[in-house]
Amino acid sequence: MRDEDAKAERPSEFVEALAKGLSILESFDSQHPEMTLSDVARRVGLSPAAARRSLITLQAMGYVGQTNKRFHLRPKVMSFGSAFYFSARVDEVLQPELRHLVSTFGDASSVATLEGHDVLYVAHYSEQRARRPTATVGARYPAHATSLGRVLLAGLPDADFDRYLRDVDPVPLTKKTVVDKAQLREIVEGVREQNYSTTVDQLDYGITALAVPIRGASGRTIAALNSSGYSGLLTAEDLLKNRLPELRASAARLSQTLSRYPVLESIIGTR
Repeated sequence: MRDEDAKAERPSEFVEALAKGLSILESFDSQHPEMTLSDVARRVGLSPAAARRSLITLQAMGYVGQTNKRFHLRPKVMSFGSAFYFSARVDEVLQPELRHLVSTFGDASSVATLEGHDVLYVAHYSEQRARRPTATVGARYPAHATSLGRVLLAGLPDADFDRYLRDVDPVPLTKKTVVDKAQLREIVEGVREQNYSTTVDQLDYGITALAVPIRGASGRTIAALNSSGYSGLLTAEDLLKNRLPELRASAARLSQTLSRYPVLESIIGTR
């Protein structure tokens, strides 16, 4: 969503100062674990004075620390994630299905929702040990390069998907990553018809994945569930033949469970 569109949708009670503080917390990531005041201001799009006020406030509250002239997150920020984890009952509702899939097929399984142009992992379970992009709870990856993301994009209303394609700037993460917008549209339209998505070496070399939608009581796609493994050991055709029926059964069970808890469905499916 473009900045002007986002601002136009803000309610009259929108608190700009709070938004700035949260944006600063979100600006720290694996590529930017610590930053100077100027770095923070530049990444968030604030003046140095505004960034400084927010950083001082976050530091006083224990969410941000400072070593010399470089700021970094403090462990207290994990309280946000744990609050979501327990309020959404991730361990009780989502993890059993992920464990079931991993015990059946091995490899890894995840649940994600759409957050802007990215997928946001809300649950993950894995027996994999090799080095690969970390799919932990809270991890974000570009939607265009993941099976989960393509399922979630397929679940968007036409107008929202058109806006996504208009605003997104797809990044090639491997030589195989699809970044052509016309091709992405064709792929997502195919996902809508078949109700699943497969990807091979799109996010990183060696990752082959299959994802299906998790639907809410209204039939709207509120999340996506996947099963993934190593490209050298299995193909997309293997996933479709051996895992698709069970993956769909797990997604259906999750949909039924979420339908019994409207608040939980709202937490998982809000975007």
